[in-house]
Amino acid sequence: MRQAVLQPTLLTMAVLAISFLGPSGLQAQGADRDAVRIGSKNFGESYLLAEMFAQLLEARGVTVERRLGLGATEIVFQALRTGAIDVYPEYTGTGLLAILGTDPPADAGAAYRQVSAAFRARYDLRWLPPLGFENTYAIAVRPAMADSLALTTLSGLAEVAAELTAGFTPDFIGRADGLPGLRSAYGIDPGEVRSLLQAVKYEALVAGDVDVIDGYATDGRIARYDLRVLEDDRGFFPPYDAAPLATGELVRTHPEAVAALSEMAGLLDEAFVRGLNARVEVEGAEVSVVAGDALRELGLVEGTDPDGAGGASSGEGSGGDGLAPGGGAEGLPAYLWTRRSELGSMTLRHLVLVGWSLGLGILLAVPLGLLLERRRQVAEGVIRGVGLLQTIPSIALLAFMIPLLGIGVVPAVVALLLYSLFPIVRNTYTGVRDADPEAVAAARALGMTELQLLGQVRLPLAAPVIMAGIRTAAVINVGTATLAAFIGAGGLGDPIVAGLALSNTTQVLSGALPAAALALLVDAGLAGVERAVTPRGVQEV
Repeated sequence: MRQAVLQPTLLTMAVLAISFLGPSGLQAQGADRDAVRIGSKNFGESYLLAEMFAQLLEARGVTVERRLGLGATEIVFQALRTGAIDVYPEYTGTGLLAILGTDPPADAGAAYRQVSAAFRARYDLRWLPPLGFENTYAIAVRPAMADSLALTTLSGLAEVAAELTAGFTPDFIGRADGLPGLRSAYGIDPGEVRSLLQAVKYEALVAGDVDVIDGYATDGRIARYDLRVLEDDRGFFPPYDAAPLATGELVRTHPEAVAALSEMAGLLDEAFVRGLNARVEVEGAEVSVVAGDALRELGLVEGTDPDGAGGASSGEGSGGDGLAPGGGAEGLPAYLWTRRSELGSMTLRHLVLVGWSLGLGILLAVPLGLLLERRRQVAEGVIRGVGLLQTIPSIALLAFMIPLLGIGVVPAVVALLLYSLFPIVRNTYTGVRDADPEAVAAARALGMTELQLLGQVRLPLAAPVIMAGIRTAAVINVGTATLAAFIGAGGLGDPIVAGLALSNTTQVLSGALPAAALALLVDAGLAGVERAVTPRGVQEV
């Protein structure tokens, strides 16, 4: 009888959802626990340096996992502290001001010694030898505006800032060496501050949407747009020497990796790095190709085949599934076709995230909705409490997971599970509560027990409503799972995050379009399940 199949069908759906990729679904696919896990922030230069680290280690025979584009300083640093990654490129000034909260010395050598000693004592982290260049903040304006307002220094900017609109990155807005520090040191207080991603703020400045932006001294787009960088006439910004920041565990267990990374010490200068950044950010070259070319030019690796750059490596995060950040000038169809294997792997990882979170959501939310139907006096309060989870911004919830669960698939699944609960709980409770009163009364008059009523009458009648909640949760999870790339979980968010960081629309679409198609396919599949579990009489109505 069809009316008796709803409960086992829901259970079967949940079990299939969390196991369709096997018992290792929650583990990093293909991950090597002995591999060196390399992370990066989500801007072009960080991607580039991290990829150079990865290729150099691979050339020295070290197995690598790439977990790139994890987000702002706070997220990447937490990943390092918890051991989710082993090393990432960082800057001494950022370490002193944004992480330690201390005033750095003006001398670069003194700043390096200070941050090295403090990180070793407080966190058991090691600053490896600096790479040779400094990448300080650069506050930039359009040349025409600089000329009209006679702007040359940050002190001059302070005098007119109240009339200007600033476009700053979220990281800069909240950091002690960012806008708060500029307010204290110079009295710079823009009339309006807009939070902009690194990749779009230059276009916003050139288009006149904002008047001043934060950049970096090695940004290739400063020269491309002929922007005017204002002088830090009071010496507010500290030294920002770039260096690999590694865990003490990496130093103790992989001395060969530390030795390899130390080979880069002192070899990079600002002009060289600015040229590399320009190739990635302005010309749209592949990060893996540019990184390989740079290592060859520095004499650190041999060979001339750029297609071999960033060779086979396991891991999570942008580039970890094989789709390197960047992407040339080829059209979208050609881009999708040439990377079909990598995109297929990302889609599979995306399904892992959605399948596990949805399956666990069904197992938790449907019984909770049934329990609340029996406790109607507290039901609305509990459901509203579950609904509060929906008000937490997705990226914030993912960031909260890092100290508890690290980075990767597990914290992403837990976060997505929390987002899937509300629509399933609400619809289960409402569907069972409002099941056809006349049919329920007739069944009760025939002598059915409450358990029989639930399994044979009320649940089958509620099937369309319950499935509507499950379908809603599934579509939400497909979309929200793209943000899991920020914590190294992989999936179709990888090319989206990398594309945003590198201002590469083709790469953004290479993740967004498959994600949209996946949402439609998942919803269509669940629509078929809904038809299967809905009694024929209810369907006809």
